[in-house]
Amino acid sequence: MRISARQAAKRFVETNFPACEVAYLAGSVVRGEETESSDLDIIIIDSSVGESYRQSLMEFDWPIEVFVHNLFTYKNFFKENVDRARPSLPQMCAEGIILRDNGHASRIKNEALQLLKAGPTPWKTVEIENARYHLTDLLNDLEGSTNSIEDLFIVSKLADLTHEFVLRVNGHWIGEGKWIIRALKEYDEFFAERFAEVFDTYYSTRKKVSVIQFVDEIISPFGGRLFEGYSSPSHKSAVE
Repeated sequence: MRISARQAAKRFVETNFPACEVAYLAGSVVRGEETESSDLDIIIIDSSVGESYRQSLMEFDWPIEVFVHNLFTYKNFFKENVDRARPSLPQMCAEGIILRDNGHASRIKNEALQLLKAGPTPWKTVEIENARYHLTDLLNDLEGSTNSIEDLFIVSKLADLTHEFVLRVNGHWIGEGKWIIRALKEYDEFFAERFAEVFDTYYSTRKKVSVIQFVDEIISPFGGRLFEGYSSPSHKSAVE
């Protein structure tokens, strides 16, 4: 029988990063959501490290994802996470169990908590228009499509961009993969249930009308579909 998640994480830090200033254990094993396939998310802050990196390995019979930073690079990642509205590193630091601390762990944890509380960088009008345009393009493709296999991928992209639109215009963090529905629940449980129902119904029946109506309803307060008059900065052609 393998040792516990916390014991394995402590041994991993002692063995691989004995001089680090800070170490946290985060992820599903900390949130009480551990499954047989769960790994250990370990965040290391080590001033001797020149550049940040991520590494996946197996130790102590546990799959381990280690995220290594120094006292400067973690701040850059915090900023990048805020700008893209996916707070992966702040979330891990905020929820993490402190395994090693030379005096910085609580300060970094508080930084992360404040970032999570403040929310992501708000969308400007141009970003809302860009999102409306891309959603319009997908809606038009879906309405005109007669290929049910292509529809699967259009609807998948619609689900992702619709979740992003709703959360960003309301100043909330977005998710990825399984975190999409979790992020929606944190914003509004009723809306998350409706979102899940609309897309689940599509995948069960392949009827796309409800998906189209749902997305149209969401973008309607912001001006609805956008095509005519839309413009974005031009880029040099790759064949110029």
